[in-house]
Amino acid sequence: MAASVGFLYPGFSAEDDYPVIERILGDVRLPVVHTLMREDAHRVDALLDVGGADVLAEGARTLRELEVAAAVWACTSGSFVFGWDGAADQVAGVREAAGAPASSTSFAFVNAARHLGLRRVAVAATYPADVAGRFVAFLGAAGIEVVALTSRGIITAAEVGTLGRADVLDFVAANDHPEAEGVLVPDTALHTVAWLDDLEARLGKPVLTANQVSVWEGLRLAAASGDGAASALRPRAGLGTLFATGPAGDSWDHAAVPVPGARHRTL
Repeated sequence: MAASVGFLYPGFSAEDDYPVIERILGDVRLPVVHTLMREDAHRVDALLDVGGADVLAEGARTLRELEVAAAVWACTSGSFVFGWDGAADQVAGVREAAGAPASSTSFAFVNAARHLGLRRVAVAATYPADVAGRFVAFLGAAGIEVVALTSRGIITAAEVGTLGRADVLDFVAANDHPEAEGVLVPDTALHTVAWLDDLEARLGKPVLTANQVSVWEGLRLAAASGDGAASALRPRAGLGTLFATGPAGDSWDHAAVPVPGARHRTL
């Protein structure tokens, strides 16, 4: 039986990345539950509402009914905007409502970077600068240094979802940095999955994107809990360096990266 990992996805923009990954992997199910987005805006107040406990609990209860092996809140800005501890509380709520191991895209970026040994990264963010700065702070709490940050300043997820292959490749490539060991592209509203190999070929280094790391994180959690997802994490072509390496190293431990002074919990 194929492993099933469920995703809570705010609104509608690039959710079609998930069936693309499902087809490439072939032996997993990746159901997506759309959560309420009262206002489509990359603005702190709106993002705090998008990632609110009531909104996520409702979607997570649907994932419980689907009997998923793991659940992921597939929204980067709607998780890191709460800060490290707030994002951890958010994940705990999803875990309780879904009845399954849980994480979010923000923690997925941390664990994926850790898995690949990336300590210095560039960030190519679609968000406005104030929101993107919160992602930098979140990464910093995990010991990941951002050597370059670019903010495209797009307000709505709907607009981000309209960007095509040429726009995405040019945007990410233009915002690389010679000192960066990899480039992080945080927005699950951005289509990237079909172009991961193109991105890495152009930059010559690992590129981590939001929907890619969300799926990897969910499979990692499901495999760690013994629910049959380990085979889906064997080295695969077509989904970038992250999936090409297979499970290994410290990231296979499904605990959050310890942060001095922060409340440490399993995610």
